[in-house]
Amino acid sequence: MRYFVTLSYDGTRYHGWQIQPNGDSIQERLQGALSTLLRAEIGVTGAGRTDAGVHARMMVAHFDYDSELDGKQLCYKLNRLLPYDIAVQKVEQVADDLHARFSATSRTYHYYVHTQKDPFCRAYSCELHYPLDFDKMNEAAGMLLNYEDFGAFCKSGADVKTTLCQVTAAKWHQTSASSWYFEITANRFLRNMVRAVVGTLVDVGRGRLSLEEFQKVVEGKRRTEAGESMPGNALFLEDIRY
Repeated sequence: MRYFVTLSYDGTRYHGWQIQPNGDSIQERLQGALSTLLRAEIGVTGAGRTDAGVHARMMVAHFDYDSELDGKQLCYKLNRLLPYDIAVQKVEQVADDLHARFSATSRTYHYYVHTQKDPFCRAYSCELHYPLDFDKMNEAAGMLLNYEDFGAFCKSGADVKTTLCQVTAAKWHQTSASSWYFEITANRFLRNMVRAVVGTLVDVGRGRLSLEEFQKVVEGKRRTEAGESMPGNALFLEDIRY
């Protein structure tokens, strides 16, 4: 029987979702808790691989187990056992062929920035100390919907078979006089893609790149031509659809 676990986490203390040989990870913590409670060696597969320091308001993972489980009771026990910065919202049985990663049809990320010093944004938003033209940044973001190959924003040396993605939404939203977030939705994301996209859009907002130059960066498909990768603490995996 296959079960989906829907969870959220603050990634500050972790080396990302995926199990690492020399670092604590969300996957390792969830697997350990499930194995303890179910008294069996449980392996979990996540919907994606968030990097070190990146957060998730919604992550989905699946695991297989031979017997029928009470999802509500298991959810309660997991939350008692897991550390304070990982929370499980639900555990539910699904079809055996449903896959947390490959059955997902879209994923949405948010990246948060603020332009004035704010002690309450510090941990989960990137503080920027220069004026930004968000209208121009939104013009550039809209261009992303016209492309499928995002090799320009893929981490150098990443082990990927294709750099093709279908981006269906990309826009900056203002939440206060000094804070914004960038929302991007796609069927899949490349490693480091969102932070590289944001870094390049910031270059547009600062006047370092014109819209025409931004377009050339995307079409050039070379990571060295795009902007720098932004810090991970301001990035959230926001939603996953099946």
